[in-house]
Amino acid sequence: MNLSRRTFIASAALLPVACGVPLSYEGGVPVSAPSPTPKVRQPQVGQEWIYIKKDVFNGKTLGLITERVVSVGSNIVIERSENGAALPNEIQTSWGFVQTDPQWSKVLNFRPALALWPTELTADWSKQFITKYTVAGYPDGELGWQEYMSAQGWEKITVPAGDFIALRFHNLINYESDDPNKFACMHNETIWFAPQIGRWVAREISGSYKIQGEGGTVISENSYQWQLVSNK
Repeated sequence: MNLSRRTFIASAALLPVACGVPLSYEGGVPVSAPSPTPKVRQPQVGQEWIYIKKDVFNGKTLGLITERVVSVGSNIVIERSENGAALPNEIQTSWGFVQTDPQWSKVLNFRPALALWPTELTADWSKQFITKYTVAGYPDGELGWQEYMSAQGWEKITVPAGDFIALRFHNLINYESDDPNKFACMHNETIWFAPQIGRWVAREISGSYKIQGEGGTVISENSYQWQLVSNK
């Protein structure tokens, strides 16, 4: 067992402790939980969301991402583009469970599929998900993925598309890298999920890792923010 795998397994016990540190670049106003609890809008062909993507550190706009449902059947396919140029598709096995996720620096395929938002829309919900992933094009290279998802309450949040009542939740992700030189790989995500649009209205992500043989120095990855510009 290599150092990367040992670190991956040992860190599982730390997930419930570390999950209480959200990114907090975006801000919402806490509100009471809506009653009755809103139902998640179901997918329909033609449903669309457009997001502006920014670099958190310098505020620079990096692109305009369009996501559109193009197929609803045994799988749900979401076609994506950036500034008009095609991006890889997102594929869900059922609404809210992603199998092929192109949101990362490489397209990831999860088996089993991974929840995209809390399976119960309550402020005190939490769950740990354990799955495997492969990088697109390398189907035999299964790697470990552990994700602790925890809801943090309902908030009213303002984004370019308007005001939304959203469930804010946090993901702490510990994963094995496809680069054998990297270990202690972590992602932090804070997401505002709006059931009425069936998607998130704001999302932030940051990450870090260490390099074998470099004294345990933590290397920070870029931090990004997405905000909803429009939807239909």
